[in-house]
Amino acid sequence: MMQRRAFIASVASAAAGLLAPRVLAAPLARMADAEMRGPIDAIAYRSVPGSSDIKSGKLQAMIDTAARNNRPLFLPPGNYEVSNLTLPDNARISGVPGASRLVYGGDGHLISADKAKRIELSGLVLDGGNRWLGDYAGGLLQFAGVDQLLIDNCEIAGSRKHALRLERCGGRIERSHISGAADAGLYSVQSAGLTITNNSVEDCGNGGILIHRWAKGEDGSIVSGNRIARIGARDGGTGQNGNGINVFRADGVLVSGNRIADCAFTAIRANSASNVQISGNQCLRSGEAAIFCEFEFEGATISGNIIDGAANGIAVANFDKGGRLASITGNIVRNLSPTGPYPQESGFGIGISAEADTLIADNLVEGAPLWGLKLGWGPYLRNLVATGNIIRQAGIGCVVSVAEGAGSAIISDNLFQQVEKGAIIGFLWDKPASGDLAATGSSAFPQLTVERNRVA
Repeated sequence: MMQRRAFIASVASAAAGLLAPRVLAAPLARMADAEMRGPIDAIAYRSVPGSSDIKSGKLQAMIDTAARNNRPLFLPPGNYEVSNLTLPDNARISGVPGASRLVYGGDGHLISADKAKRIELSGLVLDGGNRWLGDYAGGLLQFAGVDQLLIDNCEIAGSRKHALRLERCGGRIERSHISGAADAGLYSVQSAGLTITNNSVEDCGNGGILIHRWAKGEDGSIVSGNRIARIGARDGGTGQNGNGINVFRADGVLVSGNRIADCAFTAIRANSASNVQISGNQCLRSGEAAIFCEFEFEGATISGNIIDGAANGIAVANFDKGGRLASITGNIVRNLSPTGPYPQESGFGIGISAEADTLIADNLVEGAPLWGLKLGWGPYLRNLVATGNIIRQAGIGCVVSVAEGAGSAIISDNLFQQVEKGAIIGFLWDKPASGDLAATGSSAFPQLTVERNRVA
């Protein structure tokens, strides 16, 4: 037994001696030869917070070097006064949120980039100081042709034009605070798979988040979970300015879960934008229509939104320009005002209006001084169904066009309560043309089906 134990111990010792160097030596050798990579620190390159870098170009050189070597650039806390930075492909700049500040020194723009695959900015304050921007500059920060633009946890403030202007860009803008832009907080044209989520956009002169295209076409941007407040219409107009979220000519855009308050015109405006989805948003105290789909569009779903305070609630309009095909379901619209920002033929204080190929179902409208539902306008009515809605505290519960050329509509199974001038009235343009159809029936208008409505 002793000899056997000694033999086994000697074999184990020899095996350990043979194997240990092979297991340990190779990793140690690789570790010794490896370059220890990490972010480039701005202080190491003599870009000192508190000093101006407008003319020296130190920060620009650091950005170029870091991008060329595939390394991120870290800006320690402090103020860096800079102008006209150009970001190359693969530029990645980060800082300490709220403390690493790039302050625009004037003479053009703050940051721009053109034709890059990937650019990242995170944890930075980008302060325009309300200083003059060059005529060529569309915004304090402007990016064109960036496949993946990633802006996260940044603050962008004090731009004399747009805060952030994007052209032909994809990527994500998220968790950032944009404020004090004279034009829009974020203006994007020709997006390429852009996601704008969980941002705060406040106190901007002409718009909040704008998704536009030069010509009507597929866009596919997602705008979700943002807080937008106090959007003005500094340049006036009848709706081109003053919108929290504005989708123009961009098809296939999703607008969901946003909280939008105190816009001079519309909380969410889709102009000539087909296949738009507007769902689960809170729209508070809008100066005009809270949600507006207008002009040449086909396909819109407007569902599960809460609208409290507006001149009009939800409007799906402009069948004369090709606006058609919508579903308006499960929304709450309340506390509307008869006063709007400009004169309008039909007036303000309307809960929900639509004109062609539209379902209006299971909505609740309360407090519409003029009309709860508006179905069609003059001859612009085709294939409307209004069913299962609750209309309370309205001047007229539902008006439906009976003008020459108006098409078919079904008004059924709705509940009307406290409707001052009637539940369902036929209109010739802006003039009443019938008694209360909820009581008398619609036999005089064979294009209408009015049945099983209840007036409480």
